[in-house]
Order: sequence, then C-alpha cells, then structure tokens
Amino acid sequence: MIAVAPRLRAIARAGVGYESVDLGTATARKIAVAITPGANHASVAEQVFALLLALTRNVLVLDRSIRAGGWDRRAVRPLRGTTLGVMGLGRIGRSVATRARAFGMRVAAYDKHPASEFEYRHEIVRMGFDELLALSDVVSVHLPQSPSTFGLFDRRAFARMRPGSLFINTSRGGLVVEADLAESLASGHLAGAGLDVMDSEPPDPDNPLLALPNVVLSPHIGGVDTTALDDMAEQAARCVIDLFRGRWPEGCVVNDEIRNGWRW
Repeated sequence: MIAVAPRLRAIARAGVGYESVDLGTATARKIAVAITPGANHASVAEQVFALLLALTRNVLVLDRSIRAGGWDRRAVRPLRGTTLGVMGLGRIGRSVATRARAFGMRVAAYDKHPASEFEYRHEIVRMGFDELLALSDVVSVHLPQSPSTFGLFDRRAFARMRPGSLFINTSRGGLVVEADLAESLASGHLAGAGLDVMDSEPPDPDNPLLALPNVVLSPHIGGVDTTALDDMAEQAARCVIDLFRGRWPEGCVVNDEIRNGWRW
C-alpha cells in the first residue's frame, strides 16, 4: 500500500497499536505515523473490570444456570483486599490501577520506566516481572506487542503465577502462548482468564480456550465504546490536520526521529 502511494505523507491510526503499519518502510519514506494516545484508555480499563467481574462473580455461569432452572447461590470471589498486578503502567495501566483502588484492591505494577509520582500517590508497589506474577491474585496485561514481548506469557510465566489466580489480557493476543494458557486453566492452576484479544482474530474453531468454562471472551472491543470511537476518530483527524499545517502532534507520532526537516 505504501509503495503505490508515492505522495503519502502521513498515516493516522485510530488507536494506540500500530503493528498493522510497516513502520520501517514508512520511516524510510519519511511518512509520519501517528496514533491516538489517551483517546481510549478509559474504555479499555472498563473492559478489564467487565471481564474480571464476570469471572469473580461467576456472571455467565450463573446466568446460564438460572435460564436452565437453577438457583445456585454459592459464595463468589471478592475483589476488595486482593492484589492486582498491572503489567505495563502506561495510560491504560494507570486507568486500570485507579479503578482497582476504588474497588479496594492492592495494586502492584511492572514497568520498565522509572517510578513516577502517580505510583506514590496511588500507593502502587513496583515489582519485578516474576515477583509480580507470584504475588498477584489477578494479572492484567497492558504491554505493547513487540519482538521482545511476543509469547512473553508462556508455560513458564503461568507456572510462576499464584495458584488460583486470574489472568486478564486486553492488550494484544500475540503476547500469550494460548496453548500454554489453556493447559494452565485446564489443570486448575489458574482459576480463570478474561480475554479481549487473541492470537488469531476471530479464533480458530479448534482453539482449546473456546472449550473451557473458566474463560470469558470478548471480540477485541475494549477500546471501542461509543465515546472512545468518537475521540479516536477526532484525534486521528487532528493529527493529519496538524501535520498538513506544519504543526507536529506532540506525543502522537511514533517515528518521531523523522521530525527534523519533515515537510508535508
């Protein structure tokens, strides 16, 4: 697509992921690639808790039970007093953390960037990758997909998680080795998983995760509520307008190294 568009000057992505863009070719051609940070982080954070509450309160199983004539009132899992481990403390991770604190959860975080005032203000404890896996009741993934994170959550990672813990992924499916996750869930080592993203979307019909009752799925809708869609579209358009008018959209262009000397 880039090759057949010789006058292309900008690509604006409505969202924060840009793995669908050939960034190397765009950069070599001095084409600005923009994303829309801050437009959908609240929507994704809400999806995290939709999945998490569906698991802890057993919503889907109990709904089906009632429709089949049952009335199962056994106790469910609380969120208050438990530890949420946030993998990646960017905009989405921070939005998840503040909501977790409102639920009365303790929050731990893994991130490669230095600790910030935000963490002190919200009493978030920094941990290493393995330590966070071992000490969290819930692990929520908010890392970008890259060569260094592809398949990061594999058999070894799941084995290090606390027995009976929950795994939430609203980031990218490629971060997870799905066969290893299915194995950990089927064995009972993990109590459940909430997945808004999968390695193949839609998933293959024979994906073992589809057959597990302790998995809650959604079709990559975390960042696409009606408000977020409007905000992403407007921000993407504003990025193009700014570039056309000679203004660099701060914090939005991922190949910022082309900035000096860049012209429309």
